[in-house]
Amino acid sequence: MEKMRVAIYVRVSSEEQDAVNQFNQLQPFAAGLGELVRTYNDTATGKNGDRKEFKRMLADAGRRRFDCLIFWALDRLTREGPLKTLLYLEQLSACGVKVRSFSEPWLDTTTPMGELLIPIFAWIARQERLRISERTRAGLETARRRGKRLGRPAGSRLPVADGARLHAQGYSTRAIATELGISKSAAHKMVAGFSSATPTESAVVLNV
Repeated sequence: MEKMRVAIYVRVSSEEQDAVNQFNQLQPFAAGLGELVRTYNDTATGKNGDRKEFKRMLADAGRRRFDCLIFWALDRLTREGPLKTLLYLEQLSACGVKVRSFSEPWLDTTTPMGELLIPIFAWIARQERLRISERTRAGLETARRRGKRLGRPAGSRLPVADGARLHAQGYSTRAIATELGISKSAAHKMVAGFSSATPTESAVVLNV
């Protein structure tokens, strides 16, 4: 049986932290699975996907440069919530890449049982989308009852409801701007409006 080509992804949040401990455990783990062909090492928050090595890893997965991606724990791969986690796992799966977590034996899509995780994550992600949608509607309704003017004149409306959803999922201001195709300054004003609002008003369409 042909050995898998294995890639390692490690992440720490700040320069004060060290990824050596992750590597020390993952390298022999990789050797037991196949040939180690790639390593990716980020020093960045896991709350958005705007990470240099993370994006390089996804690009290499798309080019079929490895067969299995391993990491120390799922929160080292991403901390963006169930929906984004699912999308990343589905993206890797579509590229023919299996995933394994060193510290979470249940996360192993190299086995049929592990592959069942994908629909489970899909269900969790759907529940998260529903909760975000409910919070958005509740915020809009609260604003209407308080007589707030929602939105801007026709032709200049910002996608604030979408911004609220991304903000609730932990996207950075820069990531929100990129995702929505708006300027960084507009995204900053939008996020500032969320921060100053009450929790039920955080998804209100603001006059940015």
